[in-house]
Amino acid sequence: MSSERIRWSHKSLDELRTFWNNEIEPDLRRDGVDLSDRPSYQDLLETGYGGLQDALREQHDMTLAEFLRSAGYFEDDSEGYQWGIDDETAIDELKSYIRTLSRRRNLADSTIETKRSRLAAYARLYRDVHGSADLTDHLGDLAHRADEIERVLAVFDELDRDLDSEASKLRYLGDVSQFYEHLQRRGKAAYNPAETIDMEYGWERSEPDNPALSSEQVRRLYDAVESPDEELLVLALCGWGLRRNEVASLHVSQLALEGDDPHIYFEERKNGPGTVALLYGRETLTDRIDALGSADREWSGYLFPSSRAESGHVVGETIQARFQRIAERADVQVRGETPTSKMGRRFWYTAYANAQKQLLENLDAIAADQGSSDASVVLKNYLSEAERRQYRREYMRERLAEAFGE
Repeated sequence: MSSERIRWSHKSLDELRTFWNNEIEPDLRRDGVDLSDRPSYQDLLETGYGGLQDALREQHDMTLAEFLRSAGYFEDDSEGYQWGIDDETAIDELKSYIRTLSRRRNLADSTIETKRSRLAAYARLYRDVHGSADLTDHLGDLAHRADEIERVLAVFDELDRDLDSEASKLRYLGDVSQFYEHLQRRGKAAYNPAETIDMEYGWERSEPDNPALSSEQVRRLYDAVESPDEELLVLALCGWGLRRNEVASLHVSQLALEGDDPHIYFEERKNGPGTVALLYGRETLTDRIDALGSADREWSGYLFPSSRAESGHVVGETIQARFQRIAERADVQVRGETPTSKMGRRFWYTAYANAQKQLLENLDAIAADQGSSDASVVLKNYLSEAERRQYRREYMRERLAEAFGE
């Protein structure tokens, strides 16, 4: 349901709570939001319920956090968190990372607490496996990289045995890898030892909770576009893997289109700042920029502009509605329903995962020559990070070209 169609101001607080239980929570769950954590405003916005926060503030003088507490989502306000390890350097870096999440990522308090709990469990397990929680001491020198990857892998071997669901294992891996990425951005680590851990295991999230468009369905969507605007929209969601709100607010200032590494830069994303590689569709994007600039000398720079919106660009719900109109025109359905924009993003992730598998399969011959039965050994120890990235992107380009009809 679109937030724009909901008469938020006409609902009492009790009615909003009922609406939360009957409508919003089920939709969040269907969109893949983990409700064991307190949902964030970004989760609501991406699911089409961003108007709830404004209604709470304007009609009921209540924050979203207060409302969610009344709906049963609690955060831990305790101070002096006990990490359970005695390595002061590791504790300081973990604390610094948690402060960054709290101040700059716009995450729910409960989400931050959950991430902190997972990192603490990882640090304690690292100590138990290796006798010390010095998980940051070996990151400054690339000469220690191979050994540290093995140390981290030993910890995840334990997590693989201890945790029941593959989704839980992937969440632990995601939080740990993001912590190491934080250290890299701060210049405190020369590498991320958890970067390729997922390739060691067959962990997958449950498919019923994360439906994705197929390559053939993306092809049909792309064939059904009727304007440059729609072509760019399908590319941004399925070809670049952007969230619908990121598509809605996409601006030329974020684009680096020259050189061998075209990309989109995001100062703030759900998981922090970062870039998205433009592996496909650079010419389409360039043509669209030229067309918008030549049609309006006062063009604001937004790729999906709106003259009616104060922000100067459309909202995520508009991107969702346009995407679904294209899907209806193309007669594309997922499990009997019109697909959401998020399913385009999931197609991108599925394609990228398959590209990584293809890379490993093609390294089997090299591994055999090295006397190893495990291609991941070659990937980690014989290819540089730049080479791994280059090969993954080449395989990914092939999948995108197939989906978009080349």
